[in-house]
Amino acid sequence: MSYKDITFEQEGYTAVVTLNRPQTFNALSAGLRSDLHAALKEVTENDDIRALVITGAGRGFCSGADLSGPRPEPPDNQNFKMDDLEWMGRLALVLYELEKPIIGAINGIAAGAGMSLALACDLRVGSEKSGFKTVFMERAISPDTGMTFFLPRIVGYSRAIDLIISCRRIDCHEAYRLGLLDRLVDHENLMEEALKLAGEIGFWPPLAVRSTKRVLKRNMEEPSLANALRNEVSGLYFARRAVKDQEESAKSWVEKRPPKFTGK
Repeated sequence: MSYKDITFEQEGYTAVVTLNRPQTFNALSAGLRSDLHAALKEVTENDDIRALVITGAGRGFCSGADLSGPRPEPPDNQNFKMDDLEWMGRLALVLYELEKPIIGAINGIAAGAGMSLALACDLRVGSEKSGFKTVFMERAISPDTGMTFFLPRIVGYSRAIDLIISCRRIDCHEAYRLGLLDRLVDHENLMEEALKLAGEIGFWPPLAVRSTKRVLKRNMEEPSLANALRNEVSGLYFARRAVKDQEESAKSWVEKRPPKFTGK
């Protein structure tokens, strides 16, 4: 599939999506959002893709919603009028529901909805050029695109409200300390490290990885230990459907060699 506002590449078991509007620091225009939805669908449906890396072209990761130019005329139909998520919620939800691990390679500033996009990734690799800014207070609005869901789960409630209300820029060192970044590397090695991490994920049995992510997501919202344990048992059921990978795990251990998992 061809894209206008992103680039899409596959390297082994890894897909790389690059937000490609560098002149706007990759602001989320309607076209970019449409491309991103289509790319996420492509990742979901391709069994040969086991991990996704999202990064930005140029000096920014994503500057948030595109506020330049006239706003497009909203569609005059009932589905739009009944939409209780709007584009911000739909984007956050499709990212959250993707069961393959997502790695954000945060190559520059991630601001507003762009910060929310980064937080929706399962892991974030950054460098000295990475930065975060919530922005919403400066625009006289409250947060969107999932920020109030993702941010407190990563840094805790009090730090989340501090970052949102202070609206200050968070540099790479504070971001790493708070957990907004999981890896902090030299900028020249950013993509290399992100791809290395994706490759490590791609090595493992894909159903086990996807089941792990599914169970972790469910149990982040599950207050009951008993139900969390049931979710774990359910996850085992799905992972064990890859019968050949189960056999390969045992066989490779006996033969003292690295396993080759296929998802079968």
